[in-house]
Amino acid sequence: MPTMLLFAAAREAAGRGRDVIPGGTLDEVLDEARRRYGGEFAHVLANSRVWFNGEMLNDEMHGAPCEAGDEIAVLPPISGG
Repeated sequence: MPTMLLFAAAREAAGRGRDVIPGGTLDEVLDEARRRYGGEFAHVLANSRVWFNGEMLNDEMHGAPCEAGDEIAVLPPISGG
């Protein structure tokens, strides 16, 4: 199972900084994370950059197979003043 790394607002919404989430594809893992962590996390995820094994997610990667050792990083936008 892949490991999901959660940063900033994604970490706050999920209540943890990392988790192992089952799923055979990247989309399945993201769907399970939405179910597991709820609406606030889903909102954060919709506005975040997602990286899969060090590459920024693109349309072709959504159906990519996920295996043990894969990493999915969720990086929300950062605001500041």
